[in-house]
Amino acid sequence: MPRLIVRWICCGAIAEFLQEGQGWLMSVASRVVGNWGSAVLLAFSAFLLAGCSVESVDAPAAKTGGETTGAVEASAGEKRIQVDGSSTVAKVAAAVQEAFTKKFADTKVALKVTGTGTGFKEMIAGRIDIANASRPVKESEKADCQQAGIELVELKIALDGLTVCVNRENDWLDTITVAQLKKIWAPGSTVKTWKDVDPAWPDVPLSLFGPGEESGTFDYFTEVINGKEDQITENYSASADDNVTITGIAGEKGGMGFFGCAYYFSNRDKVKVLKISPTDSVADGVEPTVESVRSGAYKPLSRPLFIYVKKSSLAKPEVLDFAKYFLNEGQAQVETVGYVPLEEAELATVNAALESAVSGAGK
Repeated sequence: MPRLIVRWICCGAIAEFLQEGQGWLMSVASRVVGNWGSAVLLAFSAFLLAGCSVESVDAPAAKTGGETTGAVEASAGEKRIQVDGSSTVAKVAAAVQEAFTKKFADTKVALKVTGTGTGFKEMIAGRIDIANASRPVKESEKADCQQAGIELVELKIALDGLTVCVNRENDWLDTITVAQLKKIWAPGSTVKTWKDVDPAWPDVPLSLFGPGEESGTFDYFTEVINGKEDQITENYSASADDNVTITGIAGEKGGMGFFGCAYYFSNRDKVKVLKISPTDSVADGVEPTVESVRSGAYKPLSRPLFIYVKKSSLAKPEVLDFAKYFLNEGQAQVETVGYVPLEEAELATVNAALESAVSGAGK
């Protein structure tokens, strides 16, 4: 039996086991050794799954949480686009990638998922054409790019409502305030149970899950909830893979975590979404929907999503075609996966920015 098939069967078994049994194991680990045990199990699960990734010839699957590697050599006559960055944007990038490579069969899109921050590091190192980002580029990252002789072209591709979810068995909470979120997630937080947040809530241990510091979602959440980027409680299990975060929440009755809304919409049978109130009144709670995200009513967790294209790469027809596809036909995939497409007027503005950049890239 070919090794690839054997690997596929073994990895399928591992994936099925993790899908069906990890929630139970997470619960046991938490009861035995607390959040630390859950974190170890999550890391081990991610390690197993990382070993099971197989890159498709026609539409490579996004590789999540792996180490960054150099550009993959293209075979003779093959066009290849290197993409890395945000796990949030990867949800739609993978869908766009699949549709794009069906239309442009001679082009391969190598998509990796290492987090927004790592994606920019790969861009600075000159290893990729496009960096997916769930936050705007930082001034320090922009300066590093300029020092490396790299000019970035910022293209807004969608809107997202950063979603806060809990375990489906949580029957004491439908709306949470920003102040309560800060009490839970702030650095130095002493909260250990739900009762510590609100005396009316049960004395159930609070188990927190979310992205790590390489994530743009981490940067955004900590800034708007805790008031300062990168500042967060130490008492949570971090993962670069949003699916691992969802598994953690689903496996703990007191579980809570945050991620892009598309991951909630594709996992709503596993976790429960919370309404967010920007005031101290739960009556002001708003659920993330297309309408609330687009209007900004879902605050403060509505945000834009981006791709950053290396300007010199726009001289390559395949990179330009991919960027154009993302801003046009690709908006259908934005909606399909659960993010909010840009409105026509804004799309026209972004497309105009791309055309202007193309002129400067020598096209």
